[in-house]
Amino acid sequence: MNIFNPSRDDVRRYYCGIWRKHAEGTPLIAEEALALKWIVAHPQFHDLLADEPRALAEEYSVERGQINPFLHLSLHVALDEQLSIDQPRGIVALFRRLAARADDEHEAAHRAMGCLADIIWRLQHGELVADPAEVNAAYLDCLRRQAGK
Repeated sequence: MNIFNPSRDDVRRYYCGIWRKHAEGTPLIAEEALALKWIVAHPQFHDLLADEPRALAEEYSVERGQINPFLHLSLHVALDEQLSIDQPRGIVALFRRLAARADDEHEAAHRAMGCLADIIWRLQHGELVADPAEVNAAYLDCLRRQAGK
C-alpha cells in the first residue's frame, strides 16, 4: 500500500484489518489504535468491517443519502491528528468551543468533520485555491461558525 496515495481498496483493507486484529486480540500500532477508537464508536460499521469482500465491493452515493464508512472513519482520524498537533493553529480551541456547545464530543467531531469534508470538496471542485493559508482560514472559519451555532 502506498501510504501517501492509498487506493480505495487499500483504505478499506486497512480498516477491515484493524477490526480483524481487534477481534483476534492482535496488538495494534498507535495509528491503528487511533482508528480503532472510532471504529468502536460506530457499531453500525462493525458487520461491514468484519466482511472484507463485502467492504471491497460496496459502493456509496451521497446522492442516495449514503454515508461512506471508510471516508467517515478517515475523517475522524484526520481530525484527531489535527487536534493532536493543533494544526491548523487554533483548531484545538475552536474544537473545545464546539464540543462545549454541542455538549457531546462525538457530535462536535461530526460537525468539525463536516467542515473538513466541505474544504476537501471545495478544493476538488476548484472552489478554493490550494493555498495553505487560504485553506486553513476557510476551515477555521467554518469551525467558528459551527462553534457559534
